[in-house]
Amino acid sequence: ENLSCYVLMKFLKTSFYIQSFPSDEGWPFAKYLGACGRMVAVNYVGEELWSYFNAPWEKRVDLAWQLMEIAEQLTNNDFEFALYLLDVSFDNFAVGPRDGKVIIVDAENVLLLIIFRHTYVLSSSLTFFFTVSLYFADKPENWDVWYESKFDDCDKEACLSFSKEILCARVTVDHNYYAICQNLLSRHATWRGTSGGLLHDPPTEIAKDGRLEALLDECANPKKRYGRFQAAKELREYLAQLSNNVR
Repeated sequence: ENLSCYVLMKFLKTSFYIQSFPSDEGWPFAKYLGACGRMVAVNYVGEELWSYFNAPWEKRVDLAWQLMEIAEQLTNNDFEFALYLLDVSFDNFAVGPRDGKVIIVDAENVLLLIIFRHTYVLSSSLTFFFTVSLYFADKPENWDVWYESKFDDCDKEACLSFSKEILCARVTVDHNYYAICQNLLSRHATWRGTSGGLLHDPPTEIAKDGRLEALLDECANPKKRYGRFQAAKELREYLAQLSNNVR
């Protein structure tokens, strides 16, 4: 059993995630249909997020809200683990053709952190075809100190700055908020020669209000200590409000 699990985690990372976190239970992954060798079959999840870059504002607001909800679900849930997205771009998400639900397409570049809050931390990095496990008999230094990801204004598309070692050694990390805001939603997002993010060109009244831009900026590149945590919370609430208003 242990060997088969190791082989699955090492060579079939996508299969591991979509079976361990099934869509039927509300996880944002494709539905597992079966596998043959290293080939994994999943249901059709729809067109990539990129195809909605210039969709009507109402649709883009709904997709942005879903993306922030995914970031929250993977970071904070009722289970003792967190999932961190290490490769975030418009091509790594899809939108369901019937229900409009956002799904994670690339499940290979995901870091799984299993948290035993009172005793130790166990983490597994299932990326780049290898498995690394870290076991802490004693809590690592600063394990309970909130970690803020560093903003990276690089000259390449879909940049993310992170340390697997730090992600694996902290209980509370803002990485998913940072990744979604910087690479998909804010003015810092660049992809296929475009800029401005999924929420580009908001309606005049929203642009004049300035709240959306301020929350996106603080979520991507916070100016206050722990500012991203608060901005992400407020952004989720604000997008939910906007989404209800435009429906």
